[in-house]
Amino acid sequence: MEHVTPIYILSGFLGSGKTTLLSRMIAYWKAQGLRPAIVMNEIGEVNIDGLIAGDNVPTAEMLSGCICCSIRADLTSEIAMLVQNEKPDVIVIEATGIANPMEILDAVAEASLYMRMDVKKLITVVDTAHLLHLSVEQKGKTYRLMQEQIRSASVLLLNKTDRVSAAEKDAMERFVHRWNPYAPILPTERCDVNPEELLGSLPDYEKHPVLPGHSAEHEAVEPQGRANASEKARDHIQTETNHAEHPHHSHDHVMSYTYYFSGPVNSVDFERFIAGLPRDVYRAKGVLTFSDTNSRFLFQYAFRESDFMKITPQGSVPDVVVFIGEHFSKSVLQEQLEALEGKRTSV
Repeated sequence: MEHVTPIYILSGFLGSGKTTLLSRMIAYWKAQGLRPAIVMNEIGEVNIDGLIAGDNVPTAEMLSGCICCSIRADLTSEIAMLVQNEKPDVIVIEATGIANPMEILDAVAEASLYMRMDVKKLITVVDTAHLLHLSVEQKGKTYRLMQEQIRSASVLLLNKTDRVSAAEKDAMERFVHRWNPYAPILPTERCDVNPEELLGSLPDYEKHPVLPGHSAEHEAVEPQGRANASEKARDHIQTETNHAEHPHHSHDHVMSYTYYFSGPVNSVDFERFIAGLPRDVYRAKGVLTFSDTNSRFLFQYAFRESDFMKITPQGSVPDVVVFIGEHFSKSVLQEQLEALEGKRTSV
């Protein structure tokens, strides 16, 4: 019988912990003697997360766009090339944090017309602290996008629970359950979850389809004022962008900026720059060389917190940083970064 390639889709807003979960999944499959492959989608021009996968994991990079819209047509060819050239036992699609997972499912469905594959699970990782913050006002495009991502999941990881109180964690579990009463909810810290529980014993996606806005039971448990939010969000964004041919875009408000360094920068100055980032920048990642440490670091920034990990990249990897957010000034960031490099007199 012809091999059917299982597909897992990782969803979740920027900085929720998808890449951490991806690393754990890859390690688990490799320990089982399986050969995993990755389709990595980034909204920016450089795939920083791909460094984490390692050279021995086949990876297809889809950059400068989102699978669910501008580069959707490329997904079929990328998966086909992975299957043909690498013959993986399993493929993971890590979507950019601003993607609507239902539209990615549609794209995968199109790809399945040309090759034998099976979507096993759509896993959404939720930043508990971030959602708690957004749930206070319960409005905004980021809030609505997170709602779409949660509603679409076949399993939910309520991640970063160590950053909220026990009462807040319980409240967020109830909150998420109202949006998606079908998906199991697994509270985690740093996506530390039993892989067999996540990948083995839980129901496959097709056995528990979650269709946002199309379940009477689902809408019945929605708090007043949030029913049909997905449709309202799409209508609102369509009106704003006047893209009648793409009414499904859920992230037209999100923008990215990529900056390539010409040389090392001072670590203290860079950390001071990061601490002063505007709140409109809610995600950043990059590879940096610091002049005062003579080392290279993988840099990650999410929800006002930053992390640096010393690395030794294989091959030619430029010093680069990618910023993702809403309506921030690219020119101001460029001026500040050029000042860090000494190209300008001050930041």
